[in-house]
Amino acid sequence: MDASIGKTPFWKSYPIENQNFLIIFAYEGYAMERKRILQVLLLGLLLLLPLAAAAQGDTLHLGHLVRGRVTDGRNGQPLEAVHVYLPGRHHATVTNADGRFTLKSDAPITTVIFSHLGYKTRRVKPGNGPMEVELAQEALALDGAAIISGNARHIVEEAISRIRDNYPSQPELLSCFYRETVRKRSRYTYVSEAVARLYKNAYTSAPWQDRSALDKSRILISQRRRDTLSVKMQGGPTQALLLDAVKNRDLLFDADMLPLYSFEMDFPQRLEGRLHYVIRLHPAAEYEYALYDGTLYIDSETLCFSRIELSMDMADPVKATRLILVRKPLSLRFRPREVSLVLTYRRHEDGLARLSYLRSVIRFDCDWRRRLFSTPYTVVNELVVTDKVEPAVPIAREDMFRQQDILNDKAAEFLDPAFWEDYNIIEPSESLEHAIDRLKKRR
Repeated sequence: MDASIGKTPFWKSYPIENQNFLIIFAYEGYAMERKRILQVLLLGLLLLLPLAAAAQGDTLHLGHLVRGRVTDGRNGQPLEAVHVYLPGRHHATVTNADGRFTLKSDAPITTVIFSHLGYKTRRVKPGNGPMEVELAQEALALDGAAIISGNARHIVEEAISRIRDNYPSQPELLSCFYRETVRKRSRYTYVSEAVARLYKNAYTSAPWQDRSALDKSRILISQRRRDTLSVKMQGGPTQALLLDAVKNRDLLFDADMLPLYSFEMDFPQRLEGRLHYVIRLHPAAEYEYALYDGTLYIDSETLCFSRIELSMDMADPVKATRLILVRKPLSLRFRPREVSLVLTYRRHEDGLARLSYLRSVIRFDCDWRRRLFSTPYTVVNELVVTDKVEPAVPIAREDMFRQQDILNDKAAEFLDPAFWEDYNIIEPSESLEHAIDRLKKRR
């Protein structure tokens, strides 16, 4: 790789497919009113090419590990995004697209818990080799006292009122793993990963008081000339702070947003053995920005939000584009296809729920005018909370990863196979590993 690239200012134009331009997919941060910032953060797309130095941090020295694969006990298919964690501790991860995981700890691992929506939670003792774990689908049996109907809107409002009881009331420092990938058609052109810290104040406080910081990060970018058009994600791990819909209620749950949606009850589900209301929401009014279709999973006993699924309404592509695209070359046409978000919150032994996993998917097409075919792009971002750090020391202002920062500009190329040796991560899927190998060979 040309070392000079890392020193090139980001505003310089690059020749891309015989054209010179600067392209930015972004939210404009503080120049926008607060509500628009929050909605655009669901996407936060950003820009073009350059690299910078890596942010390094101290290792956690996690000397004990288990690895394995989780499948559906009925058909043997791998299960993705299964929560894998240790009882009584905060070490955790999720399975990748192949159902595989690696979980590390600073103490011997005697029991591992596997939890997934619609499946029975399992506690398994690891053996000498890789774990092969089958999860059985949860057969939902309701007794006569179980309530499967009711006023969905009132249940959501009551769950909002109980946030102060169901989520931490004291500041916490969380360790997490974050990954960004970009695919042009089916081929990966960009992979970026980081271990970060999230400092979260009480759930009764404003989300603007929360902060994130990088401990370690790395990046790999395609060097093909036709892949120079690339997408970066603004905000990096900070997205997990501002997209935490339970705390950041301006995204969905404030008094101004709720009347814009209709709510309806769906058939209940079990999550970690607990019965959950399933409530679907749909846009019910016209609004200046695109709204969302979604599904809320609410614990029937505590009325705690356990899972939130949102998908931007694409009925009006102009509104959706307004939340995605800030600037583009005049000759480039941009068409959004999908913007979706999944948030999960895991209930811990102290009875409190904490953000555990975030996944966003963004699909769009780009093409040059007078071109016959467009090119599809897919951006996927994942964050899993892997540990709780004590004491909860606030992140210094000079160490903050800011909303307008880009992980791509702070990470170094990753060629070291032992880069994550002392950290919990989301294992790369087999297809992603192959993509990384191909990108490395092109250096």
